[in-house]
Amino acid sequence: MARKRHDRPPRQPMPERPADERVRDFEEVPLGYDEEAARLEASRCLHCRKPRCVDGCPVGVHIPEFLALTAEGRFVEAARKIRETNVFPAICGRVCPQDEQCELQCVLGVSDDPVAIGRLERFVADYDRQHGEPEEMGAPEPTGRSVAIVGSGPAGMACAADLARMGHRVTIFELFHEPGGVLRYGIPRFRLPRAVLDDEIEYLRRLGVEIRTNFVVGRTATVDELLEEYQAVFVSAGAGLPRFLGIPGENLLGVSSANEFLTRVNLMRAYKFPEYDTPVHCGNDVIVVGGGNVAMDAARSARRLGAERVTVVYRRSREEMPARAEEAQHAEEEGIRLELLAAPVEFIGDEEMWVRAVRCVRMELGQPDASGRRKPIPIEGSEFELPCDTAIVAIGSRPHTLLRDTTPGLEMDRTGQIVADLASGATRREGVFAGGDIVTGSATVIEAMGAGRRAAEAIDEYLRSRQDSQEEA
Repeated sequence: MARKRHDRPPRQPMPERPADERVRDFEEVPLGYDEEAARLEASRCLHCRKPRCVDGCPVGVHIPEFLALTAEGRFVEAARKIRETNVFPAICGRVCPQDEQCELQCVLGVSDDPVAIGRLERFVADYDRQHGEPEEMGAPEPTGRSVAIVGSGPAGMACAADLARMGHRVTIFELFHEPGGVLRYGIPRFRLPRAVLDDEIEYLRRLGVEIRTNFVVGRTATVDELLEEYQAVFVSAGAGLPRFLGIPGENLLGVSSANEFLTRVNLMRAYKFPEYDTPVHCGNDVIVVGGGNVAMDAARSARRLGAERVTVVYRRSREEMPARAEEAQHAEEEGIRLELLAAPVEFIGDEEMWVRAVRCVRMELGQPDASGRRKPIPIEGSEFELPCDTAIVAIGSRPHTLLRDTTPGLEMDRTGQIVADLASGATRREGVFAGGDIVTGSATVIEAMGAGRRAAEAIDEYLRSRQDSQEEA
């Protein structure tokens, strides 16, 4: 721990379930603070005159204010303070990378451990859910304008919440049979319990947002058809198509994308087979390719599905891994091995076309590439094999082409992402806005929410200016 310069208590540890216990189920791993620990941790805040932590938050949560309320034991008020700018604190307190955002900017972190902002956000949100009275919404004056939201992930939900608070009629269109997007089908329950997600979605409904599921925009109705009923459309359909390695053997049985694997496990409850008739293949020797949070989620899920050996193969070093440090640490605690500085070059199958091994090559790090990380370079003659009977590829995703193919004039870049102004979400099509992963590529939940909130402001301005023009005419 760094040298302390302030007379404050140490950062409070988060209790967690033991690794040998938690790998047997999909229940949540961290147990959360109790009231005493929460107040003590919140009391560590320096209440800076210029709080850099707020600048580090993509949605601008009033962090010092909610921390002060928490330190006083006013937990429900603290949760409501967060909801002024972030309507989903119980989600963000669990899955957002605070160590790279608000906590990274914490001034206390210069000489000590930063305030555990994320853990406190989770605590007050859970306390409000369990002890607080339902919040009075106070219906805003209806504007008479309506907005369609394509996709119910974090960007879509954040945009919908803000627009509903502004008085607009908002409808979310979701292709799956339950809302939540990547929060529901991508993040395992041991990181985001479904009861928490469902409560946050219920809050959205209480704001007056309508959610229509089993609705495929581009098939059930096109964006142009939505514009016949709604004055604006916000596209936040995410990036749901997996990327693959493009190496021999990728079509073998037992090789799948993390998207497919996690969707079966999370959305379709494959972990409860045969209670839910959605089997998922998971052998005893699993290889997961990738180094991000999705790779860790897939590896830890495979471990819980009974895999005896799970190995994550990543082409860079531990320091360059994009996964949260906490997620990688949890994975290792659960017996998952990290095979670093290695990259697959071929999947090897048996005579029945089932994967039986992955051939890899050792890597060394060169100069930084466009991502700012040191570029991995193959070492000639360093090939080796890892046995496996299941391989899961978790190297990112890209948007589906359906919206592009069914929406004339909606500009896409060469990767299939919608071209939109990052400050407003405005696209080349009048009345059509976009944000989240479908614009930026895979990013964090809170970054997607920030895009949704910025788009909501721009959409509100667009609708009001359009209304003023019509009244003048």
